Amino acid sequence: MEIKIRNRSRIIQAIALLAFMSLVWAYAQLEWGLPQNIKRAVLQSRGSILTESGTTLARTVDGKRVYPQGKLAGQVLGMMGMTDGLEGIEAAYNTQLSAGQNVTVTLDPSLQATAESVLAKGVQAHQGVYGSVVVIEVRTGKVLVAASYPPFDPNNWKTFSAEARRNRPFLDRFEPGSTVKGLTVAAALNEGLTTADTTYQTPMQRFVGGRWGSIIHDAVDHPKTLTTQGILRYSSNVGMSHIVENFPNEKLYAYLHAFGFGQDVDLPTMITATGSLQPVSKWNDLVRITNAFGQGMSSTPLQLAAAYNTLANDGRYVSPRLVASEPAGESRNVVRVNSAQTTRTLLRNVIRDGIHAAAGIQGYDLAGKTGTAQVVVDGKYSATIYDSVFAGFYPADEPRITIAVMVHGAKYDYHGSMLAAPIYRDITAAFISKAASLPAPEPEVSTGK
Repeated sequence: MEIKIRNRSRIIQAIALLAFMSLVWAYAQLEWGLPQNIKRAVLQSRGSILTESGTTLARTVDGKRVYPQGKLAGQVLGMMGMTDGLEGIEAAYNTQLSAGQNVTVTLDPSLQATAESVLAKGVQAHQGVYGSVVVIEVRTGKVLVAASYPPFDPNNWKTFSAEARRNRPFLDRFEPGSTVKGLTVAAALNEGLTTADTTYQTPMQRFVGGRWGSIIHDAVDHPKTLTTQGILRYSSNVGMSHIVENFPNEKLYAYLHAFGFGQDVDLPTMITATGSLQPVSKWNDLVRITNAFGQGMSSTPLQLAAAYNTLANDGRYVSPRLVASEPAGESRNVVRVNSAQTTRTLLRNVIRDGIHAAAGIQGYDLAGKTGTAQVVVDGKYSATIYDSVFAGFYPADEPRITIAVMVHGAKYDYHGSMLAAPIYRDITAAFISKAASLPAPEPEVSTGK
């Protein structure tokens, strides 16, 4: 009896194995055999990815998905599998593209190409690891540039690593550092806690935070007293500690949150990361002060650009947009018009009087703020790894574009004024040369609250 049962078991195993092999064979036929024509037909009917100016970024030719611009915006576009998108727009808008519908993006191909080139030169010259740039059209929130380095060519995507494919402007988290000082000052102006000319005692270091406090330091030598303008110019952490000394935790948290930190970016369909902002229940005096200069929180390049775009847009936050056919996203008032305008003047003077050689263009008013952020490694701030950051807009008085730059891990001259600021300057110069003949965009209807 035992022998019969054993024989039956072997027969059942053989039948199961045969069934499994049949499935494998059928799948192989689907992948390599007859359905090649079917796959070609599927791809042939797939919609193209275009820019508003008519440049083709992705299309299907003879049953093969091709990207005519090569590496241009490669990480944003993503790539195709056998019949479906795997990453980027190809994946996010797979249903629409598969139905034969085109997708039109807001990217400006010439400005995107310039940004990619300038970013690559900057990262390579300073021996950085990676970097990203975001450019937003101020009033509409349109993403004109989303550049990553190292580059990625979706035509040959299998030869690139996952790191090279990464859409860094939307996904990389980092501490924005001193760029946040511009936003904090705008909030403090809005609350009547400071003015452009208010003077503070600013030694090079100061103990803050009471019982659980710590010593904060300034990196750039400066006078013993500074106005709010001087605090931004010299990027004084000590000065910022004075500006927010009487800023209630709940209110400063609310401003940073309204600028877009610690919440999702309202960018439909595309995958984006969310930076961190500690819950206000965990704030104390030290957390409030360090957040005031961008430490202990995190952002993506897209979030930082959207936050600074609020200052450029007279104090009103507008959600970024990438696909032209989608309606304008949420918008909200963050600071009053005069608070935003005063902050823009302060940030213009940061460049004009402080770092004009690195971030300025003779005859033009640029505005922005640098950041040099230590990177947390194994729970501690590294003494050797930094993120070089810059956020700003152009022109200072009536901005049309907002730019955020981040470069990670430069081996030398890693300060924001040495690396990120010149990248901002060169991209702005390219915009200036192109924009002279372009009309100013009209503001778009939004779902504001």
